[in-house]
Amino acid sequence: MDTSGIIPDIIDEKPKAKATVAFPSGAQADLGKELTPTQVKDQPTVSWDAEAGALYTLLMVDPDAPSRTDPKLREVLHWAVINIPGNKVADGQVLAEYVGAGPTEGSGLHRYVVLIFKQGDKISSEKFIPKTTREGRLNVKIRDYVSKYNFGAPVAGNFFQAQYDDYVPTLLAQAK
Repeated sequence: MDTSGIIPDIIDEKPKAKATVAFPSGAQADLGKELTPTQVKDQPTVSWDAEAGALYTLLMVDPDAPSRTDPKLREVLHWAVINIPGNKVADGQVLAEYVGAGPTEGSGLHRYVVLIFKQGDKISSEKFIPKTTREGRLNVKIRDYVSKYNFGAPVAGNFFQAQYDDYVPTLLAQAK
C-alpha cells in the first residue's frame, strides 16, 4: 500500500495484515491486482485475523474519483459496515450497502481500498445508505472515521484496481 499512494492519500499507517477479499465471480483482491467492474459487481466475502470478542469496522473507498489525476471527489464510499463481531461481516451493521467499481469511461485505473479497523466500543448510528443512491458517498474521508472513533491504524486491508468495462453503465444506472 506504500507504493500505490494509499499512504498518504487515504491513511497514514499501513494495515498490520492483509485482509482476504473474495468475490462471488472467483476474483480476489491482491494488493493492487487489476480486476474488472464485472468481476467485482457483487459484494465480496472479507476475512482477517480477528480478536475474539472484539468489534470491527469495514470501510471500502475509491480515492480516485473522478480520476486519479483529478481526485476532487476523494473518497467515494463503496461499502461501510460497523459493529462487526470478530470477522463475521454479515453480522455487522451496514451503514452503506456495497456498490461495485464504476469508473467512468476514459478515467483510467481507480484504486478500491478495503480497510478494517478495530473498534474501542460499539458504535451507535442510524445512518443507512442504500446502493441506489450516491448521497452520502462522495468526499467521505477515512481519516474522519479514524478521528471520530479513535480507530488507530487499520488491523487489515487490501485493494484492487479497476477501469471502465461494459458493466459500468448498468451499475451507474442503479444509483441516482
